[in-house]
Amino acid sequence: MVLAVLLSLSTLAVGAAIDKRAVPAGYVAAPSYPAPHGGWVPEWTDSFQKAAKVVSGLTLAEKTNITAGTGIFMGRCVGNTGSALRAGIPQLCLQDGPLGVRNTDHNTAFPAGITIGATFDKDLMRRRGEAIGEEFRGKGVNVYLGPSVGPLGRKPKGGRNWEGFGADPVLQAYGAALTVEGVQSKGVIATIKHWVGNEQEKYRMYSIIQEGISSNIDDRTLHELYAWPFAEGVRAGVGSAMIAYNAVNGSACSQNSYLINNILKDELGFQGFVMSDWLAQISGVPSALAGLDMSMPGDINTVPLVTAQSYWMYEYSRAILNGSVPVDRLDDSVTRILAAWYQMGQDNNYPEPNFSTNTQDAEGDLYPGAAPGSPKGVVNEFVDVQADHAVVAKEIARDAITLLKNVNSTLPLSLKASLKIFGTDAEKNPDGINACTDQGCNKGTLGMGWGSGSARYPYIDSPIDGFKKRGANYSFYNSDSFPSNSNPSTNDVAVVFVTADSGENYITVEGNNGDRDSSKLNLWHNGDDLIKDVAAKFSNVVVIVHTVGPVLLEQWHDLPSVKAVLFAHLPGQEAGDSLMQVLYGDVSPSGHLPYTVPKSEDDYPTSVSLVSDVVLVQPQDTFTEGLYVDYRHFNKEGITPRYAFGHGLSYTTFSFSSATITPVTKLTSTPPTRPAKGSTPTYSTKIPAASEAYWPDNFNAIFRYKYSFLAKSDADAAAKIGNSTQKYPYPAGYSNVQKAGVAAGGAQGGNPALFDVAYDISVVVKNTGKTSGKSVAQLYVQFPTGISFDTPIIQLRDFEKTKELAPGESQTVKLRVTRKDLSVWDVVSQNWIVPNVSGDYGIWIGDASDTLNLRCGTKAATCVGGQTSPV
Repeated sequence: MVLAVLLSLSTLAVGAAIDKRAVPAGYVAAPSYPAPHGGWVPEWTDSFQKAAKVVSGLTLAEKTNITAGTGIFMGRCVGNTGSALRAGIPQLCLQDGPLGVRNTDHNTAFPAGITIGATFDKDLMRRRGEAIGEEFRGKGVNVYLGPSVGPLGRKPKGGRNWEGFGADPVLQAYGAALTVEGVQSKGVIATIKHWVGNEQEKYRMYSIIQEGISSNIDDRTLHELYAWPFAEGVRAGVGSAMIAYNAVNGSACSQNSYLINNILKDELGFQGFVMSDWLAQISGVPSALAGLDMSMPGDINTVPLVTAQSYWMYEYSRAILNGSVPVDRLDDSVTRILAAWYQMGQDNNYPEPNFSTNTQDAEGDLYPGAAPGSPKGVVNEFVDVQADHAVVAKEIARDAITLLKNVNSTLPLSLKASLKIFGTDAEKNPDGINACTDQGCNKGTLGMGWGSGSARYPYIDSPIDGFKKRGANYSFYNSDSFPSNSNPSTNDVAVVFVTADSGENYITVEGNNGDRDSSKLNLWHNGDDLIKDVAAKFSNVVVIVHTVGPVLLEQWHDLPSVKAVLFAHLPGQEAGDSLMQVLYGDVSPSGHLPYTVPKSEDDYPTSVSLVSDVVLVQPQDTFTEGLYVDYRHFNKEGITPRYAFGHGLSYTTFSFSSATITPVTKLTSTPPTRPAKGSTPTYSTKIPAASEAYWPDNFNAIFRYKYSFLAKSDADAAAKIGNSTQKYPYPAGYSNVQKAGVAAGGAQGGNPALFDVAYDISVVVKNTGKTSGKSVAQLYVQFPTGISFDTPIIQLRDFEKTKELAPGESQTVKLRVTRKDLSVWDVVSQNWIVPNVSGDYGIWIGDASDTLNLRCGTKAATCVGGQTSPV
């Protein structure tokens, strides 16, 4: 999402590109109409009944007012809907971001999504969501704009991968679902985003001279990779979904009826409301027909403070009156929005916004976008919502730390060790921890990437703060160049801090336009040279990397003096003591890589490179690698990475034994027939009276504020068309007759039979070392040989983190495999199928994707250890 839109003047206005490059053959955005009505799943029945009752009493202008924002910078929050105060419906406050309340105060800057992904800890994922939900509610935010699972992380240099949970759909799915559950348990509407294929920053947005990049995705890949985490978020009951800026198969996501109507609302059974990303809406009527329910922030995608126009609001009122949008399409949108509001209990004593995303002053413009002339008042009340959330934030930061290399048990450190510390990442930004807008710089400790997914730090507990609190014996050289006065000693341990950053493309940092297009997968600030220079002078070097994703380690990884390497990911505000607890052995490291670390950028398929240097045509990004993203690709091509997906060392050792596999649900090649849709609200199709959209008498309008009213002459003229015999030319394939539903649907997330447990698996994890620690049991599925579908060699399907096990202690870990886990998407039947019901699926268990030595077979229902890892 873009708040600082005015910084991105490349987005000038929508329009057809001067030239349009053809989408490759076979990648089709098929029309799918009408938008399915919501309310047909039992979990939402009561909320839809309440919402529909309110909607039936609203005027046209009140309805259209609820579907759009009031304009950029036209309220306290990054997004502010219109209201229907006569019916008790307030403005809704929508606010970034995935790791904490953005642009406010007295909040927690939580570790980023990629960091919680690295914990492989479902309990922490849920607890982080609960803490985030408490803070958003405490600030009066109705809609939390997270979690992010698009991008999936297909492109290792993608700018916003760090906002999600890792380069695997199942890891992303658990992160999303548990975040949704945690946030919404506090009464806040969560937003799963960005739907879908938003895998790079550059060219994502439509402009007057160029259409947004088209992510060309085949149907099977869409279902088995990119839609998978969205399905789990929907299954968790998420209240809203945000579409992506880009196109998919040539059709902009904001008006891609196949994506919104057919897959999200029908197949996945999504009951909430679909919103645009900020200024991603590129049309009025087509986006409404395609299933978009809410326009954010309400403006058209020109420079909004210049034009003050909207595709919806008053234009939506006009479209209903002239018959170009059916009345029930509007009614369903409004009902979906209000149903989510009721579903979270926000009709009962929900706090109003008490902060401003636009200023840190106590008083200021109530509508900064209307300045000069905006009314003024109290805009910030400085409500402290932090509670004890620093505790869970620190636990996440600590348990995400991933030890990659540890020669001769260099770690943990002794408190008596003589330390020489190098790198500016070890200490806070000297200009101030929030000196850079939206963290749009890489100075000091890197706790998060930049852009709308960032938050202000209330403080940063930096690594140097941590060393100080420990009473460590250290000298710190706050430079990214090797100093001449470090006076190396054979007894010294050199600790080098290095970084790699990325973010959203409305900010360019050190030549990187959001994506790592300038730095590529290299360390920033000459980090490789610093490590090599330190390694040339010191015999014991520990490298600590704060990074948004994979980085290349080859220049220095195998140097004899580089004894230990760990990734601390993006720890948020708790970068210091969390690291000290691992460095000094208070806890054993238990993080695991949520992506693969390659030896070379050439290890990746060329199709996942950044698309660049495209002018005046729609850039085409064709996902020709299909299912083979990250470790799936490395395994297929037999490429040995530097570190495999899921890798992570400990100060102790673990064994996996005594596994059992128990059949639970007998499988069939296709799932049982889906349940029929339940009833949905009944909406009138009669065009309302033009008077329902008239401007009220003596109304005091605010400059640039978006309203849903029409001048009487405009409303009357529109109604005359709507009530005439003239018929609007709807898109090809359009129908307004509600459908029974696709075969793969039936409930939130899809056919509920897909989530039936096919096999229960248990495994005994034992600490076989001399130090307490936690292990992660990772379960991967290998499809049977001889099937007619090409499948990756192994695919993550479940994981579970143990409690902290004392030396010699064991824990029985429970895992499961569902029908969907053993299925593939059949593009012919448009359904999930088990390709060989009687075949022998391999259920592999280990602590990384390349250390799988315990295999359970579904055919014999037995488990055997000591096997050769399949990759």
